[in-house]
Amino acid sequence: MAMRRVLPTQTEERRLWERGFSHVAGIDEVGRGPLAGPVVAAAVVLPSLSDLQHRDLPLIRDSKTLSPAQRQRANLLVQEVALSWAVGEVEAQDIDRMGIATATRLAMRRALDQLPQPPDHLLVDALQLSWNNRPCLAVVHGDGLCTAIAAASVVAKVYRDAHMTTLSERYPEYGFSAHKGYASQIHLQALERFGPTPEHRRSFSPLRQRLPLEFAESRA
Repeated sequence: MAMRRVLPTQTEERRLWERGFSHVAGIDEVGRGPLAGPVVAAAVVLPSLSDLQHRDLPLIRDSKTLSPAQRQRANLLVQEVALSWAVGEVEAQDIDRMGIATATRLAMRRALDQLPQPPDHLLVDALQLSWNNRPCLAVVHGDGLCTAIAAASVVAKVYRDAHMTTLSERYPEYGFSAHKGYASQIHLQALERFGPTPEHRRSFSPLRQRLPLEFAESRA
């Protein structure tokens, strides 16, 4: 018998609303692990969804649990109902320069900077984040527990997938639209044959092993 999926809730948001925080932003990222492409973060501020009747509401959950078609539907719903949402990204060359942890937080801050009204509290998936002196709660497995974080995971994933599909048109031999920059066998074979593009993260293994010694020393 299949287990029923437990959906994220607005429990944390309601707790903060009751404390006077009216604009609570959920923040999540996608693309920390790939060999190519940007790391992307999204920030989403939701209203109470308790009275919302919509067939796609159960799709506002961890984007990793959704099919591409479901993510598209969830993304449309999030953008329809959210009080505000925004995306931030950091490109491969900057990831190489500053490291993925710093780049991830920068992408999150860039997303928050784009919101038309600054949120007064942050809910972040797993990470502590410093931004404009706003209080922040890091929620472990937040994309599976908090609706706002789950919504951000959907928005970030759809945005990044579309970006990688665009890169696939520029670099068709790499198959970015299929693997989205992750280390699939097809991707690794393309790297072996053609070498890295400007979109590749040269500080990531196995790319790092191909680089001149002076680059490796600069990262030490």
